[in-house]
Amino acid sequence: MKNFILLIISLLFFSCTRESKTPSTLSEKKLINYVNPFIGTGGHGHTYPGATMPFGMMQLSPDTRLEGWDGCSGYHYSDAYIYGFSHTHLSGTGVSDYGDILLMPTNAINFHNGADGKKGYRAHFSHKNEEASPGYYHVKLDSTDIDVGLTVSKRSGIHKYQFPTSNNQIVILDLEHRDKVLDATIEKISNTQLQGYRFSDAWAKDQRLYFYIKTSHAFSDSIQPSQDGSPKKRKTALTFVNPKNEPIIINIGISPVDEAGARQNLEAEIGSLSFEDIKTKAEATWEKQLTKIVIESSSQDNLTNFYTAMYHTMIAPNLYQDVDGRYRGMDLKIHQTNEFDYYTVFSLWDTYRATHPLYTIIEQDKTNDFINTFLAKYEEGGIMPIWDLSANYTDCMIGYHAVPVIADAFLKGIRGYDTEKAFEAMKHSALQDKLGLKSYKEFGFIPMEEESESVSKTLEYAYDDWTIAQMAKAMGKDIDYRLFSKRAQYYKNIFDPETNFMRGRFRNTWFSPFDPYEVNFNYTEANAWQYSLYVPQDISGLMNLMGGKKKLENHLDTMFSAQLQTSGREQPDITGLIGQYAHGNEPSHHMAYLYNFVNQPAKTQEKVNQILTELYKNEPDGVSGNEDCGQMSAWYVLSSMGFYPVTPGSNDYIIGSPLFKKATINLENGKKFIIQAENVSATHIYINKVLLNNLELNRTYLKHDEIMAGGTLTFEMSSSPSKWGTIEGQEPRTEIKEHLITPAPYINEGDIAFKNETTVCH
Repeated sequence: MKNFILLIISLLFFSCTRESKTPSTLSEKKLINYVNPFIGTGGHGHTYPGATMPFGMMQLSPDTRLEGWDGCSGYHYSDAYIYGFSHTHLSGTGVSDYGDILLMPTNAINFHNGADGKKGYRAHFSHKNEEASPGYYHVKLDSTDIDVGLTVSKRSGIHKYQFPTSNNQIVILDLEHRDKVLDATIEKISNTQLQGYRFSDAWAKDQRLYFYIKTSHAFSDSIQPSQDGSPKKRKTALTFVNPKNEPIIINIGISPVDEAGARQNLEAEIGSLSFEDIKTKAEATWEKQLTKIVIESSSQDNLTNFYTAMYHTMIAPNLYQDVDGRYRGMDLKIHQTNEFDYYTVFSLWDTYRATHPLYTIIEQDKTNDFINTFLAKYEEGGIMPIWDLSANYTDCMIGYHAVPVIADAFLKGIRGYDTEKAFEAMKHSALQDKLGLKSYKEFGFIPMEEESESVSKTLEYAYDDWTIAQMAKAMGKDIDYRLFSKRAQYYKNIFDPETNFMRGRFRNTWFSPFDPYEVNFNYTEANAWQYSLYVPQDISGLMNLMGGKKKLENHLDTMFSAQLQTSGREQPDITGLIGQYAHGNEPSHHMAYLYNFVNQPAKTQEKVNQILTELYKNEPDGVSGNEDCGQMSAWYVLSSMGFYPVTPGSNDYIIGSPLFKKATINLENGKKFIIQAENVSATHIYINKVLLNNLELNRTYLKHDEIMAGGTLTFEMSSSPSKWGTIEGQEPRTEIKEHLITPAPYINEGDIAFKNETTVCH
């Protein structure tokens, strides 16, 4: 009862970092009030606080930073000036783009943004006058005393500006904001309507966005003369006639197709509805989304961390299709379908690990849409996406991770797409000759002299190939199963038995001198510590190479207790360090769960609880690295409930340590999966016993079908480790048993050219 009273008090007075209004009592039970959109806007989280819809096309948010790595989302909590409010933003990425179609209310006509500190249209703001919640953003601009409210539908948004007086009510429309403009224009239709487009070059080399604007009051416009002699208008100042000083309402629709699509999107989604109408609809939509998982906890911070994480997993991928079904494909041509929703912003190197597996539990319908989108992109662009952005291939990150997303869904029975075409597209991705694949296919590994990041690419390709093999086996494709089962073992060819690390191979020798702390061109955003345990498809095989379970356990112990410093090149992504475990970047995300595989689940429970409680905070710098389009948050959502998908495609979830007293997953099939943790607390983090539907579960993993069937999983928690899961046979296993390969030989010492004496090993 005491905790309950304290929670009500905290809801009444909670203001730390969020600065937003919350309901007066807990009895309202609105989950959206536990979302703090400012989490991740500080540090290197790269999130934004503005208004968006679940998986929506529009992200209407303030822009406080024009460039730099920590300006990827356009907003950073440490900034003091707002340049305006643009309509597209990326959440948690490591590369900058978007920030399209800037609107900024001000009190003087000035086309200079003020980035150089000179007088411009930017305005000072303070966080005490700022608030954000799902579907809504509000700020008061200190410099001009203008009150700004933002809300959205899927493809459209509303700006609400309250000026201090009826005089000098001006709004700047700037199409040159942020990245390089390829082409842009503003067309005035009437004294309350504008339309136009903006084509730009940044991460996406040819991004195309169209808009249509309708205002509540008439305006006159002042065009900035073109700087390059072009007759096209790229900046304009709208001066409003508003003698009663009513709120200025600006409705805007966007489209990847054309101005007509933008107008149609606005009319279909907003029409004559008011700002409050749209805000209420947005909040109701978010509330429905968040109720997919209902958590019970006496900790305000835990609830806020959880529901903010849920919120972040539902921001991307982004809808990229008009209300009439038209969209711009990877060939930059216009296509149309009403059979599925088409999306963009697939950060697959990150999200295949936990975000998409989370979707297979709570977003099965959207999972089908995502896979149908992959297949459409395969037809339009010739290959499935790796990291696509607004009809552009960004050539960013490694692997072909649309493949495990499809295989994981297929093996879980999610098959609302052409499965034969899906398998064809998966094989096509794996049979390319670029990005080191030619050498990978020829040698069974990627030599470092042939391709950068060769170790990481070999490891990621091998896992992807294993998922192809599993799908081939399920479909009765024996030849493909044999081929890709062999390729799934290519990790063995870069394992050095002397050091027990994955190492780069140079002209069939090991790259030397070797330092496992060194960040170099052999690894992707990591070092040998952070990539050498990436064999989720064959953990038994990796253990055999290392010398057995005890060797793997010792390796994990040493890694988690190692010095924090790395050597070699500077890599800002390597953050959230516990020893050399780097939670701020994805290759480490499965490692804490590997103790289960060596029958030491208590160590998994310790490390998972440490990560949950130390590396996620209810504050702007509350994410230990780039949020990465939902992956950092998906790790929290799943792990805080007590399990994690170490090997997507295996249909197993490895049990960790639940954080909450109770979690209810409301499945799309109408069933509920309830997770209860008796006696859970800050000190009771160890599992003493597990019951699944009142029967003892004497294994340290959970099956996907057990979740989808509904039921109750009960954890009996303790303050000290128990023997649960420590008996041989209770551990999870991933193992390749068929079509085994012999590791490729390497030159251990002597002359590479076999001129004198050479020792070859395998």
